Amino acid sequence: MSALHDWWLPLSAADDPGTGRCRPARHFETALVLWRATEGPAVFDDRCPHRGASLSLGRVHDDRLECPYHGWRFAHDGRCVEVPAVPGFQPPSGHGARTWQVIERHGLLWAAGASASDAEPFAPPALAGLPKTRVLCGPFDVATSAPRVVENFLDTAHFGFVHEGFLGARDHVEVPAYEVAHDALGRPGVPHYRAWQPRAASASAGGAWVDYRYQVLSPLSALLHKQAGADGPDEAYVLWTSPTGRESCRAWFTIATADPHADAGVLRSFQQTIFAQDQPVLESQRPRELPLSGGEVHSAADRFSAAYRRWLRDIGFSYGCC
Repeated sequence: MSALHDWWLPLSAADDPGTGRCRPARHFETALVLWRATEGPAVFDDRCPHRGASLSLGRVHDDRLECPYHGWRFAHDGRCVEVPAVPGFQPPSGHGARTWQVIERHGLLWAAGASASDAEPFAPPALAGLPKTRVLCGPFDVATSAPRVVENFLDTAHFGFVHEGFLGARDHVEVPAYEVAHDALGRPGVPHYRAWQPRAASASAGGAWVDYRYQVLSPLSALLHKQAGADGPDEAYVLWTSPTGRESCRAWFTIATADPHADAGVLRSFQQTIFAQDQPVLESQRPRELPLSGGEVHSAADRFSAAYRRWLRDIGFSYGCC
């Protein structure tokens, strides 16, 4: 697998933190500080090059990130521009903070190492053909690996048990036969899956047969596109995960809907309810890393998650896997 710093990971909502604020973040196991100057967001290693203090404990002052220990100040581009203990000193380039690339995509701020490219599969996945109204939900901090969370998103056999009355019902727990297909990048997906859903859409109070279309977007993200009947609203859910350790991650969901009357608060409340049902089960799974080479048994209902595991193994993505 390529170096972890080559992967673009979401760190926060696009408007977090606000101008003049800073906060800690993580990119896999690397501690970062995310802050915003008037020029826009910036991401540094969360370590002052002077004595190693956490810059995220500092503050943004006069459009500079100030170290909490000795007050060294860093510009948006990482340059150290002031050492208060030595007035008039012009810090050389070696006194700067280590910087990361940062971009905004899909309502999130993404970061990658300074040498990372924007080529697949490392870049933020593209979203094409989805409804224009989009609502970001989260973040959700989860005490399990990111691949476990992605696999759960792809799994339909748990709907009638974990999400009874919402996404499934105990009198409709059979998983019908379905086909797994791979796109031009080799990513697995399910072009068509039909299921009974007691709440056919996030803003719906009634049940219906729902047509699902799944697509894995990256090792750490996936898309569910669904429509309840011929006249139902076109709706899509995108899961984004960002590992904060081998057995922990942060997750967001983007809900895209064609419903002109959709209420963002209702959509967020629905997603919070669904994930609150998933989270204790996810965090109970052992091992927390996703097994790619044995250790768990499968049934025919698991062909999509099995394909996801095989794809991770084939591309050499092993972080959060065992």
